[in-house]
Amino acid sequence: MLKQEHLLIDGKLVPAASGRVFETINPATEDVLGTAADAGVEDLDAAIGAARRAFDTGTWATDPAFRATCIRQLRDALVEAAEELRATTVAEVGAPVMLTYGAHQEGPVADLGWAADLAESYEWVTDLGESEVMGIKSRRYTRRQPAGVVGAITPWNFPHQINLAKLGPALAAGCTVVLKAAPDTPWCATALGQLIAEKTDIPPGVVNVITSQDHAIGAMLSTDPRVDLVSFTGSTSTGRAVMRSAADTLKKVFLELGGKSAFIALDDDKLGEAMGFAGFSGIVHAGQGCALTTRVLLPRSRFDEGVETLAATLEALGAGDPADPGTVCGPVISARQRDRIEGFLTRAREAGATFVTGGKRADRDKGFFIEPTLVVGVDNTAEIAREEVFGPVLTAIPYDSVDHAVEIANDSDYGLSGAVYGADVQRAQDIAARLRTGTVGVNGGLWYGADVPFGGFKQSGIGREMGVAGFEEYTEIQSVAVPAGS
Repeated sequence: MLKQEHLLIDGKLVPAASGRVFETINPATEDVLGTAADAGVEDLDAAIGAARRAFDTGTWATDPAFRATCIRQLRDALVEAAEELRATTVAEVGAPVMLTYGAHQEGPVADLGWAADLAESYEWVTDLGESEVMGIKSRRYTRRQPAGVVGAITPWNFPHQINLAKLGPALAAGCTVVLKAAPDTPWCATALGQLIAEKTDIPPGVVNVITSQDHAIGAMLSTDPRVDLVSFTGSTSTGRAVMRSAADTLKKVFLELGGKSAFIALDDDKLGEAMGFAGFSGIVHAGQGCALTTRVLLPRSRFDEGVETLAATLEALGAGDPADPGTVCGPVISARQRDRIEGFLTRAREAGATFVTGGKRADRDKGFFIEPTLVVGVDNTAEIAREEVFGPVLTAIPYDSVDHAVEIANDSDYGLSGAVYGADVQRAQDIAARLRTGTVGVNGGLWYGADVPFGGFKQSGIGREMGVAGFEEYTEIQSVAVPAGS
């Protein structure tokens, strides 16, 4: 059985040093599920120290075959615990159960196999050939080395996907890790820590898992000189703070931040199909995804038609019990998040926006549910069109030409994702190439995968997660020269 009230520090499952715990809440029912260990500074200090020792004194960094074996052990343990883990994920995250068969659980678990394979197949040394400088002939090569101790700070919206997208590549690269999980979803992380401790040969200190209700506790990972790299996923405002605090020790920083991605529907016979896809992909998991397309750009000549179809899609999907296999849009994570979304909606209404559908709490006795909402009557300068709402809220905006649509799509502080949908696939791809975003889906194409780099332009982040590029974020390059012929 998966335990909950523990941290993983230096290979041991331990309570917080203070003995404190905090509650985790079911967002669909508002019931208290139980408690998790409430780590403090003393616990995080111990975790960082354990990770530092494991990297500096152990053989983890130099044995890719052993690393691959351990990563596969973790994958197999997660598969074995799949049903208990699934129930925890639906209850704690409010994730629609249908998504646990994909990106909310089974997808990222399977992706650990890709990371293990890469640890074994990666070309750690690259030959640069010979050169002569100042009469000295040398043979040069580069060697990839693990970056060192990684501080991984993760959010609540897709805990398994993001925890494992950091942990798998970091371990494959030879790093040791301190994982600081989001306080809204601690059990998803404690389950991971337990399985590492009980079901794998991962040495003590290589992975440490910290849960805490104190959001600020993770700041130690940015400032502590024993940490070599911080990998952070979360809001852009917090990402700025991480970057600032990491500057004093000049540590490497990976940031995957917010998004306000645009969905461009072209003026052709695919409009109805496009609106079905835009509705689903915009409010899935209650819109709690940084890469979801929440600005829907429609040709002005067919704006009313597109809005009508999109609204009908949202009404048909509705907001429902995440344990129901047919639910696409479940609750938002907390009362705090629900109130934040309602603040956006109130200000949009006061600014002259109209809600074609939704715009309020769902009619349910309990739970943090917001109706799927479609906002019109605003342009791209409105707050609701520029800020990341992180709820089931779409904003429809008209455009006059393809150039105008691209201009609107790119007129954002963010550049994480986007979509283009139209009858002519080549035309859609040509438009996609003009978008200043890290990922783009064309006609429903899904870019997500272990081998696909994910990240953003502009204020959506720095670096890439997943893919070979994401793996290499956890490495440093050492250049070596030896006398030619030796």
